[in-house]
Amino acid sequence: MEEQENETLKMGFFKKVWNSIVKIEKYPDMAAEGIGKACIYTCKLVLILAIVICLGIMFQTYQILQEGTKYLQNEFPEFSYKNGTLSVETEGKITISEKDSYVGKTIIDTKIEDEQTINQYIKEIEESGDGLLILKNKVILKNASMAGTISYEYNEILGQMQISEFTKQNVIDYMNSTKVISLYVSVFITILIYSFMMYLLTTLTNAVFLSVFGYIATYFARIKMRFIAIFNMAVYALTLSTILDILYIAVNIFIDFNIEYFQVMYVSVAAIYLVAAIFILKSEFMKKQAELMKIAEAQEIVKKELEQKEQEDKENAEKREREKEDKKEEKEKNGKKDKDNNMGEAPEGSNA
Repeated sequence: MEEQENETLKMGFFKKVWNSIVKIEKYPDMAAEGIGKACIYTCKLVLILAIVICLGIMFQTYQILQEGTKYLQNEFPEFSYKNGTLSVETEGKITISEKDSYVGKTIIDTKIEDEQTINQYIKEIEESGDGLLILKNKVILKNASMAGTISYEYNEILGQMQISEFTKQNVIDYMNSTKVISLYVSVFITILIYSFMMYLLTTLTNAVFLSVFGYIATYFARIKMRFIAIFNMAVYALTLSTILDILYIAVNIFIDFNIEYFQVMYVSVAAIYLVAAIFILKSEFMKKQAELMKIAEAQEIVKKELEQKEQEDKENAEKREREKEDKKEEKEKNGKKDKDNNMGEAPEGSNA
C-alpha cells in the first residue's frame, strides 16, 4: 500500500500522460491527487498544444514574409504607415486568392470603415478556411487550426517595437534585415498567450461536459462518486484527444489535411476513456467487496470454531471438576469406612 502511494506521489507529467493513455486503471489514483494537480496537468498539456500551434503559425508566417517581400517588391502598390494608420495607394480592395498565398485568402482594403462590409470580408475569409484581412488600423488573421479569428491592432504590435511610421521601401529593407527576428518573437508571444487561454478554456469546458456525462454513467454503473473526482478523471481522459489534436495541427502545418468530424472524434475518444475508467473502478469495487465477503465468511467460520472449542474446553473442565469431586467423595467415604472398622475391633489385652 505504501509503495502504491509513493508511486502516485512520484508520478510526473509524462508518466501521467502515459498512464492516461494506456493504464486507465490508474485514473482513480491520479484523480485522488486533487483538482489542483489535475488543473496543473491540463495547463501543461494545453501549453504543449499552444506551442505547436505557435510553431505552425510561425512557420507559415516565415513563408508569408518571404513570399510577401517578393510580392511587395515586384507587384504591390505603394503604401505608407503613420500613427497607427495604414494607407495603400489603390482605388478599391486588393484580393489575393488562397492559391497565390500561403496564408490563404487575403483581402486588403485600407479605405473601408463600414463594419458591415468588414464583417462580409471576414465571412469570405472564413469560408475559404485560412485567410488574412488587412485594414487601415488592424489586421485580422484566420487559421483553420484555431477557432474564430485573431485581431491585431497596428498600435499594439508596432508600438512594442517602437515603430511609428514606415513606407513600402522601409518594409522591404526591414524584411531583409536581422531586425525581423523581433517581429517573429512578438508574434510568437502574442499567439502563444492567446492560444493557451483559448484552448485552456475549451479543454476545461469539455472536461465539465464530460464530467456530467460521467456522473450519469456512475448512476447506471451503480457506484457513488463525487462530481469533483469525476471531473479530475475527465481531465485525464482528454489526454489522448488533446495529443491527437496536436498531431492534427502538426500535420496541417505542412499538408492541407482536413477531418470533417474531428471534433466529434475528439469528444468521443475522451468519453470512451472516462466510461472505461468508471466501469474499471466499479469492477475493482466489486472485487474488493467479494474479498471482504470472503474474509467475513472466514472470520465467521473461525469464530464458530473458537466458540465450539471454548464450549468443548468448558465441558471438559466441568467433567474434570466432577471427576475430581467424585474422587474426593469416594476417598472421604473410604476413610470413614476404615475409621468405623477400626473402632469396632477390641484392643489387645482388654480382657486381662
